[in-house]
Amino acid sequence: MPSSSNQPSTTVTGLFPELLGVGGVQESGRQSASALGGIARKRGWRLQILSLNDLPGEHYLPSDNQIRFRAFGRRKLSLAMFMVRTGIFSNGYNRHFVLAAHPNLALPAWLMKVFSRSTRVIVMTHGVEVWTRLPLLKWSALSHADLILGPSADTVQKLIEVQGLAPDRIRRLAWPLSPKFLSMAESSARLPLPQAFPRGRIILTVGRWAASERYKGLDDLIHATAILLGSISSLHLVAVGQGDDLPRLQKVAIDAGVADRVHFLSCLSSEELAACYARADVFAMPSSGEGFGLVFLEAMAFAKPVIGAACGGTTDLVEHGVNGLLVPPGDTQKLVAAVDSLLGNDSFSARLGRRGAQLVREKYTFENFERELEHILGDPQLS
Repeated sequence: MPSSSNQPSTTVTGLFPELLGVGGVQESGRQSASALGGIARKRGWRLQILSLNDLPGEHYLPSDNQIRFRAFGRRKLSLAMFMVRTGIFSNGYNRHFVLAAHPNLALPAWLMKVFSRSTRVIVMTHGVEVWTRLPLLKWSALSHADLILGPSADTVQKLIEVQGLAPDRIRRLAWPLSPKFLSMAESSARLPLPQAFPRGRIILTVGRWAASERYKGLDDLIHATAILLGSISSLHLVAVGQGDDLPRLQKVAIDAGVADRVHFLSCLSSEELAACYARADVFAMPSSGEGFGLVFLEAMAFAKPVIGAACGGTTDLVEHGVNGLLVPPGDTQKLVAAVDSLLGNDSFSARLGRRGAQLVREKYTFENFERELEHILGDPQLS
């Protein structure tokens, strides 16, 4: 498709693992796709958005109904062939950016570059997937990207130290809080609280409870709740999320003697989830495997003090004694002490919560993210 006077000189292809699912990767993908749409509209660029794992067909982005995307229903070969054809026909464009929103998608992005002299590839990383050396083919595709993005200082460091990538080809780009979620935080009184939400002092945690993600630290929170009940009789732990590890976690709560104090809430609407944040006293996710941690931003938007593990990308978002508390990963006693210090000191807790709310609105807005992504697309490395 050679360029002509009535065609944009630049095209942008966004390549995503999934845009309609639940999870941090999916949410960061939606924000990235929406930002690409805004940049393309502003600059008059051609835009195409592709998703590997969503149901096949044409869909609209939930966060921006002006953005349509094509999904391939997990058919990797179909996506690869589409990328090759697009690469062949994109040589007429002056520039062609491909943004692959996960290292697993670096290979189809590289295929487009092989067939197109005008293509420049940017690969987004998230965290734990780059904490160990990638298999050779995936690593090779990632290493051929023109720029690699990491959401936190820790992920950037892992790209350098573990993946052996050149620092001058890596940029840090933190994920934003979605505008919708920030809007709900501004009007939390109208949010519908789930019927199963308990009364009392509430520790809230949010995650995907999968056997592959036990590093989230929910086991530690369950055991901490059992200990804390000795001094805080009205305490409840609310765990929002779903996954194949739920039956095991429910048994952990039974064995710890706190089955009536640990509440597993699944399949909530975004409004119900936001209401859980609004009603909680403390948000905690002592995860040892976070590359970033969007849920911390969500809690901070509601001015909640947060507790995280002192490792990974969590340390970018949680500043000890400023907007929350950091504890050593896997240390239940330190976790108990952190929760107790927040629930036992309302003024301290409120101060941390206010600072967190301020940080979200200063640093982690969608507008900041879109502006930084646009700046990255103008990086000399992509010329």
